[in-house]
Amino acid sequence: MTAFFLYTIGLLALVYAGVCLFYWIFQERFIFVRFPLPERHVFRFPQPFEELWEQRPDGARLHALHFTVPRPTGAVLYLHGNTGSLRRWGKRAPRFTTLRHAVLMPDYRGYGKSTGKLSEQALHQDALAWYDRLAALYGEANVVIYGRSLGTGLAVPIAAKRHPRLLILESPFANFLDVARHYLAILPYRWLLRYFFRSDVAIRGVSCPVYIFHGKRDPLVPYNSALRLYAAIPSGVERELVTFARGYHSDLAGYPRFRRKLRTILAVKKP
Repeated sequence: MTAFFLYTIGLLALVYAGVCLFYWIFQERFIFVRFPLPERHVFRFPQPFEELWEQRPDGARLHALHFTVPRPTGAVLYLHGNTGSLRRWGKRAPRFTTLRHAVLMPDYRGYGKSTGKLSEQALHQDALAWYDRLAALYGEANVVIYGRSLGTGLAVPIAAKRHPRLLILESPFANFLDVARHYLAILPYRWLLRYFFRSDVAIRGVSCPVYIFHGKRDPLVPYNSALRLYAAIPSGVERELVTFARGYHSDLAGYPRFRRKLRTILAVKKP
């Protein structure tokens, strides 16, 4: 009986170690669901746009779409979620262009036409480079940072290092540990994860107004994580958490209240 018990414990430990090793090796495939596109791919959207390129010091070549509007009242840096490419995310641009905001929407390394080796540091530096490029085009006082899901982990640090007009976060997390544990809590993610996206730390340096949209029924990013992020915003910063009691992860824009609130936020006069 003792030998069987020890054998069972040993087998379970071996399986657990195997699962940990599997996650360590393949975690980027779970976190970043990339859909590459050939450079010759032709995008088709109803509104005017141009393709932009950014050459990085490590040799990565990044790609973005710049949706333009006549006489813009602002410009949005849209940092998308972890799945798909600009072929999918570009359809979100009218949400802002109809409100007279130009949109710069980059693809991360390995997504769409963008190339380069992934790392959290590289992703942060890439996003900051796109922000600086947009600020140079439209003036930093006119720039709004919009992060969606994974993109919120890149949006918050930019807002902490620069001075955008607004920071808008859709389905954000406090840090990526919350998301990982929400999927499978038994793994030792503090030792396994190579991507932490500590928005709860970076948010302490943000001074612009912050708006958060989140659904209470979100099965991917726990609502409690968004609450912790909201609580970490400095007390002197204008902030608002817009909660959708029946909202999930990807359906918030379907609510009329979401669209009305976004319209109100973007219409706020600049100081």
